[in-house]
This record gives sequence, structure tokens and C-alpha cells, in this order.
Amino acid sequence: MQLPRSSRPSAPARRAERPMAGLGVMALLAAAGFAGLTPGVSAASSHREAPLIAGDPRADNTDVYAFTSPDKPDTVTLVANWIPFEEPNGGPNFYPFADDAHYNIKIDSDGDGKPDTVYTWTFSNHYKDDANQFLYNTGVVNNLTDPTLNFTQTYTLTVTCADGSTKTLLKDVPAAPSNVGKASMPDYERLRKQATLDLPGGGQTYAGQAADPFFLDLRVFDLLYGGNLKESGHNTLAGYNVNTIALQVPKADLALKGDPTRNPVVGIWSTTDRKGTTVADSRDKGGEGRAADKGGEGKRQDKGGEGWHQVSRLGNPLVNEVVVPLKYKDAFNALAPVDDHTVTPVVDKVKDPIVPKLVQSIYGIPAPAAPRNDLVEIFLTGISKNSGGPIQADLNSQLLNADVSKANFTPAEELRLNMAVPPTDTPNRLGVLGQDLAGFPNGRRLGDDVVDIELQALEGAAQTGTIVPALAAGDGVNAPDHAFGKHFPYVALPNTAAVNQADTDNPGGGVAAGFGGLAGTTGHFPVAAAAALGGGVLLSGAGFLALRRRRAAE
Repeated sequence: MQLPRSSRPSAPARRAERPMAGLGVMALLAAAGFAGLTPGVSAASSHREAPLIAGDPRADNTDVYAFTSPDKPDTVTLVANWIPFEEPNGGPNFYPFADDAHYNIKIDSDGDGKPDTVYTWTFSNHYKDDANQFLYNTGVVNNLTDPTLNFTQTYTLTVTCADGSTKTLLKDVPAAPSNVGKASMPDYERLRKQATLDLPGGGQTYAGQAADPFFLDLRVFDLLYGGNLKESGHNTLAGYNVNTIALQVPKADLALKGDPTRNPVVGIWSTTDRKGTTVADSRDKGGEGRAADKGGEGKRQDKGGEGWHQVSRLGNPLVNEVVVPLKYKDAFNALAPVDDHTVTPVVDKVKDPIVPKLVQSIYGIPAPAAPRNDLVEIFLTGISKNSGGPIQADLNSQLLNADVSKANFTPAEELRLNMAVPPTDTPNRLGVLGQDLAGFPNGRRLGDDVVDIELQALEGAAQTGTIVPALAAGDGVNAPDHAFGKHFPYVALPNTAAVNQADTDNPGGGVAAGFGGLAGTTGHFPVAAAAALGGGVLLSGAGFLALRRRRAAE
């Protein structure tokens, strides 16, 4: 079904299409200077999606999730993961967080591409006996304080606000260890509970290991499943673990002016900062070697100390992996979101992406015509009627916040969440595509099938209003290898069986069998009427993939 179209906005409203400043390209090329650094300060993010990831996995941010907490709907849960492909039996050192890095989760509440609130975790290592032992643990570990846990980590958690003020929330508190195995740690859930800590003023946090919640068939890179879609359906990440930092806080802690009713939309991304060689950046006026997120006037600056700089960055899933060209992947990880819209080579690939052309060359499915301003909305501005793009709905742009200055709004790659959308009791893995407004791209829940969703978006589903039938089965992987928890931190307990060995605790895992297509859809995207959600923010049409395309000027 072809959806009705509305009139095209006037040219001045199309902010994301203005000429890109040459300064932005210079900033990207300057950031590319990180490629010449030693592996210890490499720039990479997601599941090894940038060339330098092999050099520094502890700084490698694999995924970011943001959702209204299903069991505490007055709070938001943020989850960021690091260290891809952790084989459970990877001892004797296993997988500690880096003790020479800053791990950050950043929130932009006013839409200017700069962080208003930054949560930072810094870790310290502790050995009970490193002179006479090589073991991570010397016996059974039932508690984080047991003397048999030879290696432990503690961390300090701070929050930095837009005015630059910093507050310590937790100091020298324990992180959960890597799960050595059933003999060493027979009750890892007990250890996780001991490492789940309350925050002053409400909320809680967890740092430790978890089963990797991301699920997909990575053979996509073998010429899109070897040129035969029937060969997809294997969850490449099943059995692997990641290091997780999770945070649950009241919505007011994230919202602009502390008012989630008037200002429910926030943008989220995570970064890793490392000390290393100073790299000059044409936009870095805040001092040598500081992180790439520059606060600017009236905003915070990342004050990690002299020599700290951003080496990893992640917001929306798969952007750096399948949108950004190879030449710019490492540089993109060192760039601040405020600069994204100024970088022509990257924006050009949002407007004219590579994936649809590859699909066309292998499978003969026509690529949608460029420029792809629907993707500009999805990745750079958020979706709203006044964002200047073709998707006519109010979903998750900071432009929907009552107190946002529209003149200062800046297209920036962030994972955007409308906190006014309540969680659903029956989440659909396809998020908005499956008529579930609480899912991706409105934030990202652990169970959202972002590969299938983004594949359909790249193939033009937001423009046509219908899925691409030939790709309806997606990658054939519809769930992770373990179920998620019902309470914070929600991520599944870490795997203990070797990846090349069957997991007797979870036979079959959660890998989808067969090619059942997009369950929960009718083959057309929803066209529901506008629904009023808390604070008067309207979500028009049932979602971004049901949204009307503007009519071309006659």
C-alpha cells in the first residue's frame, strides 16, 4: 500500500541539507591522525567495525541501549557494552575493564550535539597476591569480598552537568568479576546482585560481565551471505560475553531543565577516553589532548585531564559499521556529534548509502533513489514534523522538547529516546516497524532486532510505507542466545561454556530457526491515528516506517 503524501517544506527548513562546512572535513581528517598512534590508543567502536579495533578491545564500545525501564517506568535504563567476542574460557587474565581509560555515557537534552550530562566510570585494579599466583581466583568465589577472588576491580562513578560541575556518585565500589566458570563461581547471579549498587538521589548502576545481548548473522560480510539468503540464520555472537556498564536513573535526571513532561526527548551515546599522544584538532580549542566532545559556550567540557582524548564512540547501532566508509571509520570515533553534520564524506553516505547498492548488485533489488533524507532524520536529526525531512511524524527529535532553542538545534548522530512513550507489556522485536513505538529507533531495547529494522530502512521502507518482500526474513536471527532479565540490569548472565561447545544450560540458544519473515507485521506499516502521550507530545502515525512521505513539488 502506498501511503498518502503531504506537501514538501520550504527550503530554509531543510537544515540537514545545507552545504557542509570545509572546517568539518578538516576536523575529520585531523581526527584521522589517531590512526598513526600505537595500538594502545587506537580508535574503534562496535563489534570490530573500525580497522584499529584489534589493538584496543578494552576501549571498544560494542553497543548502546536506552529504554524506559519496563518495571520502573519513571526511570530510564542506559546500557553500554565494551570488549567484543569475549570467549568465556579466556583465562587466566579474562576481561577486566581498562584502568587507564574513562568510560562515558553522554546525554544531549537540548539537541545541539553537545553533552548536557555525562556519567563517567573509572576503574582500578587490585591483587591479593600477584607475586606468587597467576590465577584470577584461587578457590570457590561466593562473594565479592572472598579472599579466593585474587583479582578485583573497583570504580568511581561521577556525573558532570552542563555547567561543568562534577559530583561523585560512588567511590571505590566493586565491579563484578569475569565469570571464570561454574566450579569457581557457582552462583554468579549472587555476585551480580552484590555489584548492583544504589545511587544517591535514586537509581542504580552495575558494572561487570554479561552475555552479549546483540544478535545477528555476521556472515553478511561474506557478500551478503554468499549471495544466497537461504544461508543466513546463524547467530554469530551466541555464546560470547561483553563487559557491561548499566545505569538506571529517574527521567528528571536526564531531561532538559529536569522536566521530562515538557522535554521528554534525549540523545544518548557512549565514548571511551584514553591518555596518549596529543593530536591537534582544528576544532579543539579547549586545550591539548582533551576529548573530542567540546562543551562550547554554556556547555560542559570533557575535563579528563591533560592528555585525555576520545578513542571510541557509539550511538545508533551499525552506523560506523555499514554507513561510514573505511577511510573515515577511525576518525569518526574521535569526532564529537556536534561536528557530524559538517563532515561531507560521512553525510554523503547517509544520503546515498552503500548497502542498498550492494544489495542491488548481488540480488537485483533496486536501490532507493538518493538523496536519502529519510535516513538523515533517522540517524542525524531524530524524527519530527519540523526536522526538515520527509517523514511526517513526531517521534524522537529534541525539536519536540518545549524548551529547546530551534536555532541551536544541530543534526548529530545520537541514539534518541522519547521518554514519554511508555513501555509495552508485549514488545515487538521490530520496534516501530512492528507498530511498537517503545522500540528502535525510539531508543533501543535489548531485544530490538536492529539489523532487520535498519536493513528495511536502508532499502527505503520509510519512504514506500511497505517492507521489501525479498528481504522480509532479514538475517534470520530474531533473538539472542539467552533471555533477558525482568529487573535491572536486565542483561543475561554471562556464558560459561566455550563458544565451540554446546551450552547444556541453554540448548539451542535463542537463534531463530528458519526464515519466518517479519513476525507481527502485516506486510504494511502502521497508519494509526496520533496518540497523546505524557506531556502533550504527539506521535503522529504509528511510527517512522508508517510515516508519510512529502509530495514532490509539482
